[in-house]
Amino acid sequence: MNRTVDKDLIEALKTAYCFMPNLMDITQFEFGDQADRITEQVEFVRGVLLSHDVDPDEVADEINPDDASKSCY
Repeated sequence: MNRTVDKDLIEALKTAYCFMPNLMDITQFEFGDQADRITEQVEFVRGVLLSHDVDPDEVADEINPDDASKSCY
């Protein structure tokens, strides 16, 4: 795959991941019969990001730095 395309695809996945529900928020109550499918899809995207050395838990702060937490420790 072309390096530029690969980079663009990862950026697109990072952006899309920001709009996905957190795994612990995916419940039968909230999502009904689709909960298992949604969980699998979120885990799939997480796995692809991790396989490209991207920490999914840091993506939101990277994509939206103005909304990032300002904690300092």
